[in-house]
Amino acid sequence: MVRLVKALVATLALVTLVLGMISPVQAETVTIKMGTDKGQLAFEPKVVTIAVGDTVKWVNNKAFPHNVVVTGHDELSAKKLMQKPGQQVEATFTEAGEYDYYCTPHRGAGMVGKIVVKG
Repeated sequence: MVRLVKALVATLALVTLVLGMISPVQAETVTIKMGTDKGQLAFEPKVVTIAVGDTVKWVNNKAFPHNVVVTGHDELSAKKLMQKPGQQVEATFTEAGEYDYYCTPHRGAGMVGKIVVKG
């Protein structure tokens, strides 16, 4: 009986030690520029890969009016135009998948991007 109690105590101590070493995964925020530093009509970077629960922050980098429309996902979109540099919008991605997005006024100029969310 004493051996059983000692084994149980040792097992509980080991489990406590292991659980104490495991740190919770923290969600990250990835920044995407709306307009390049050289003034091109593009998202920079164009494609990003994130984990479920991460947030994407789009920042208006230049003076052009920009927005973000995530195809098929109004809840992740920011359709209102951002007119000034530094304006920003964020979206948190809670499901794995691929999300295409674009800037409404500059879509024809190729201002499109993709978010790849890994589960």
